[in-house]
Amino acid sequence: MKSWIVRFASLYVFNVVVLLVIGWVLSTVRVGWAALWASVILTAATIWLKPAIGKAFSNAAAKSSSSRTAAGEKLVQYGAVLLVELIIWVLVVLFSGVQVRGFVWGWVLPPVLLLIAWIIYDAIDDRVEAKTGEVYDRARSGIRGGTAPSAGGTSAPSPSVAAELDDGLTPEQRKMLDDLGT
Repeated sequence: MKSWIVRFASLYVFNVVVLLVIGWVLSTVRVGWAALWASVILTAATIWLKPAIGKAFSNAAAKSSSSRTAAGEKLVQYGAVLLVELIIWVLVVLFSGVQVRGFVWGWVLPPVLLLIAWIIYDAIDDRVEAKTGEVYDRARSGIRGGTAPSAGGTSAPSPSVAAELDDGLTPEQRKMLDDLGT
């Protein structure tokens, strides 16, 4: 469960920053305080909805891939990814307080900016999630009264922390459960 919390938290903070930048750069998109709730929607859609929609579009595009050239196939793949970003952007706008004016500057350009931001996040996500995991472990040990694992340590809690949890799991079992989400 820790890996899901860490992934969600790190992506949430990144998405808040991205939404604030989009609102700052594009005068046709107003984000403001809605960035906090919009980032929850954007993060949940990124983690759970984006892979499902992307797979559906990929399967649909694969059926006709033999009739396209290599360049045409890449163009279809990029178009499918952009369409997924557009669907997620529409969901964010509909279910949050983000306000959009203008078709191109409000509906087409933000998904492109989201795509660029997610490419950047994909390049740095291991480091961001590792740092978020350290913060999570430190906060958890502060609440539980244990000691935080070192930066080079494993994600499983120490035996003293495991005993305090009193959930009947060994450290190995807890690590396996944490690794299920990755």
